[in-house]
Amino acid sequence: MAISDSLQVTKTRIAAACVAAGRAPDAVRLLVVSKTFPAAAVREAFEAGARAFGENYVQEGLAKIEALGDLRSQLDWHLIGPLQSNKTRPVAEQFDWVHSVDRLKVAQRLSERRPPQLPPLNICLQINISGEASKSGLLPAEAAALAHQVAALPRLALRGLMAVPEPGPGALAQHQAMAALFAALQAEGLALDTLSLGMSADLEDAIHAGSTMVRVGSAIFGAR
Repeated sequence: MAISDSLQVTKTRIAAACVAAGRAPDAVRLLVVSKTFPAAAVREAFEAGARAFGENYVQEGLAKIEALGDLRSQLDWHLIGPLQSNKTRPVAEQFDWVHSVDRLKVAQRLSERRPPQLPPLNICLQINISGEASKSGLLPAEAAALAHQVAALPRLALRGLMAVPEPGPGALAQHQAMAALFAALQAEGLALDTLSLGMSADLEDAIHAGSTMVRVGSAIFGAR
């Protein structure tokens, strides 16, 4: 299936899930995950209407940002993979969003290195909602303290939370736990508007729970 067709199918799927959850059809944003796919595929998705793209690896993302420089003002680039503190400068200079902040040191370096002429860098805290030892992210109990620290940093905009629930029968409960944590942080006065939750296989559960942004790659570009 062509990328344009797959993109439309995915948008239809998101809208249907929103309606089924009693939400507005446009309540959830689509982040197209372009990791491992070439810049030409990103351009094709852009021509079909996609505007936000997610990359897992800093160097791969930077290469695509450069290759698609003619589209820069029309694209939002999101880093969704792990970020080491020694790679914060190019990320702060080139990306629009970082979904994977789980340490104050990384947030401080992003803040220090974000060029003042650019808009604030949008930040999501990554939560290890499944508690898997192999996954990055804060434990839910650690989220509030870091969220308040990050929200106070200059040149950053704390937008919300991101997680990758463990697939299987417990996934819906993990999505719901993320939504509850998101609401709890909002209740503490944090101006959060983004719950980055749900991928190709589980976006319906994520939207039912309250996700505001789903990260979809294989359903649009095909298998990696």
